[in-house]
Order: sequence, then structure tokens, then C-alpha cells
Amino acid sequence: MRKRALIVDDSKSARVVLSRMLEKYGIEVDMAESAEQAIQYLEHQRPDAIFMDHLMPGMDGLQAVKVIKADPRNATIPIMMYTSQEGELYVGQARALGAFGVLPKQVRPVDVSKVLYELHLLPDRRDTEGSALAPVDLEAPPAAKPPAPLAGTDATKRIETAIREQSADLRRFVVASLDSFAARIVGDVRDHAVRSPIEPAPLLPPAPPQRPLWPWIAAIAVASCAALVFAVLWMGARGRLAGAEAEIATLSAAASHLDRARADLDRATARLTAALASASTGAAPGSAGATSPGTTPSPAVTAGAAANTRVETVPYGEVPLDRGRLDAMRGLLSQLESQGFHGVVKVTSYPGLFCLTGNPTDGYVPAKPTLPAAQCDAIGNPFEESLSGQQRQSLAFGNLIAGVRERSGGAISVAIQDGSSAQVAMPYPARTATLTAGEWNKAAAANNRVEFSVEPGTAQ
Repeated sequence: MRKRALIVDDSKSARVVLSRMLEKYGIEVDMAESAEQAIQYLEHQRPDAIFMDHLMPGMDGLQAVKVIKADPRNATIPIMMYTSQEGELYVGQARALGAFGVLPKQVRPVDVSKVLYELHLLPDRRDTEGSALAPVDLEAPPAAKPPAPLAGTDATKRIETAIREQSADLRRFVVASLDSFAARIVGDVRDHAVRSPIEPAPLLPPAPPQRPLWPWIAAIAVASCAALVFAVLWMGARGRLAGAEAEIATLSAAASHLDRARADLDRATARLTAALASASTGAAPGSAGATSPGTTPSPAVTAGAAANTRVETVPYGEVPLDRGRLDAMRGLLSQLESQGFHGVVKVTSYPGLFCLTGNPTDGYVPAKPTLPAAQCDAIGNPFEESLSGQQRQSLAFGNLIAGVRERSGGAISVAIQDGSSAQVAMPYPARTATLTAGEWNKAAAANNRVEFSVEPGTAQ
């Protein structure tokens, strides 16, 4: 009986690459675009293994592993994390939640073979020298080769190769079918001629010999079959070409979107660079407040750097140190490393007090903007209050902090602290009879924030 695996990944290309590798070993593959879809799938199906991506919209991979392992019906299904995340901290957290192991996104066929043996999805090997079942038509991409800027060219080549191979197989099938059909017609005609010979009349002279008709019948039948088969092939190739063109257009649009996002990131990095230059020097080069490398900044300079604070708002219900805050922290640390910065980056999380509707059992959500503020079921931030210190930051944020501390040899450290809801960036409006939830939550959204501040220290 064939084994079945479930691939959970929000990236269509990543799902296709891994499914092709698994299908080479005779494994049936089902796919899910999100963790929520995978959990619904497990209510009716039970695969032999699950390959789970980490970073996905909504519920991430680690949260999905925790939910699946908590269900007795699915607790014994082995789960292999399939992600671009690295580091012992991530591997340890994944295993602690019940994951079998971690596979990199740039996985090689030999790694897939090894994992399949470990998951008992393939028969036991007779030797340990290497996998003899590694696919011959899949090659691991060179480590030093950068990814192509546009995926449309590679997709076109793969589609053209698949069409050529399928056309060759169909031509061989057509030729073999026509040869067999012609031979059968010739045999039937000959048998009929032997069973029913035409005897000449005894009193009449023999009729002149006539040319047999069966070669013409056979030729017409073969030509008709060939025309029908080639018409079917032409229609199929035309449909595949239309699908390929649509996929190429989709990939081109995605590439354009990535280019726009890259341009926006470059502009944000430029603005952050200018702010960090001011924070690290405390004054313009050559001015009285500037400090030279290797010297201790004056108290005035340190105060100016600490005052340079970046604020990132946090939508209600999101982990404070994740998503947009993670990107801002990554850009800040990268810039500080390039400048040889020595000091502390303080990350302070402030909760906003929202006007909410709901109850403790079913949960709370921000109230509708038109609802009078006096009718709110609660004023506060129960989601923020339910998070422990470790839960306020994502795994990627923790790995980022640990990585910069190791690379800088301790010269750059990150201090994470919790701020008070009383320290507001925007004052809350007066609670009057005409105040609406929308007006109140506008201030709450501005106050639900994370602030990044830089404090230079003495250069070592």
C-alpha cells in the first residue's frame, strides 16, 4: 500500500518542489495552503507523515504542531518541519513541541531519501553508504548560484521540456497503435479471402484478375485514425500552452510585486541610515558635539542618541515582537553592525487600552467604530496581558538577537522591557456621552506600540 504525506506551506512553488521529490519515491502527496486548512484536513484524513512550513499567515508552523500533537487521534503522526529557519534554538523549540526534525527549504534529494527512511515511508535500506533511490533527474541547485530574478524563464523551460517529452511518448504510442491496427485489418482480410474463394463459371472463360481492395481499405483506416489522434494531440498541446502562458503571467506579476517591495525596503533603509548616523555621532561630523572613534561619548551625546527613538505600532491581537517590528529590528541591527556600533539597543513594548466587545470565554475584539464608548464590554488589552515574557517575541526575533550578539562578540546587546500603559504616545479622549469606540480605539492603536532606542557605550 502506498504511503501518503501532507505538505503544509503557503508558497505554491515550495509545495510543488517538495511534492515532486516525494512522488519520485512512489508517495502520494496531499497539500494544504495554511495550518488551519491542514487541521481541517486531519479531521477526515490521516497521512503517514506531515511536512510543515514555519512562517505562514495566521497560525504558524510551531503553533500548528502544538495543536496537532494535542489531539490524541493525530499525536502519533510524525511531523517534519520544512523551513528556511536555522539555529539550535529553533531546532530545540521544534523538537520540544513534538516535531520529528527540521528540513531546510533548499533540500537535496539525498536528504529527502534519508528522511523518508527515518519516517518509515520507504522499506529499510540494506546498506548505509547512501541512497540508491535518489532521483536521477533532480539535481540540487548549486550553493553559490543566486536565484534568478524572474521565475517565468525557468517555468517556461520546464513546461517546454515536459511538452516535448509527452509529445515523444504520444508519437511512439500512435505509431505502435497504427502498426497493430493495420496488421489486424490485413489479417482479417486474408482470412476472409481464404474462407470464401471465388470459383469461375465452368462454361465461361476465366475473368481477368482484379486488384485486391484490402490495401486501400487498410490505408484509409490508418489515415483516419492518424488524423484523429493528431487532432486530439494538437488540442491537448494548445490547452497546455494556454495554461503555461497564464502561469508565466502570474509569475511575472509576482516578480513585479517583489521588485516594488524591494524598492520600498531600500527607501526605508535609507531613512533609517540617516537616523542612525545622527544617533551614533550625536552631532554633525566636525562639530563640537561629535566624538572620534575609540573615545567615550560625552553625556550630552549619549542623551541625544537615546532620544532618537523609532516607534512601530502593533495591531490588536498580534505578537508585539514579530512581523513589521521584526523587519524594523533587523534593519536597525544591520545598520549598527556596519557602523561598528558598541552599545545597547532597548526594545520597549507598550500596551494600548482598547474599547472591546465580547466576553472572557469567547474572547474580545475591538468594538465597531460607531458603538458608543460607554457600551464597551471592556477597556484594556487582554491579549497583551495573556502573553508571558517569552511569548511576546517570535522565534525569528529571538534568533535575530542571539545572532547579532554572537557576531559582534557582545559589543551590541539588546534589552527587552515592558512599558506601562500610562506612558502614551497619543492622549486618550475624554470619556463623554458622545464619545465613540472608533475615536477611543484610534488613540489605543497609536499607544499599542514598540519603541526602539539606541544607547551608545564605551568602545572596546
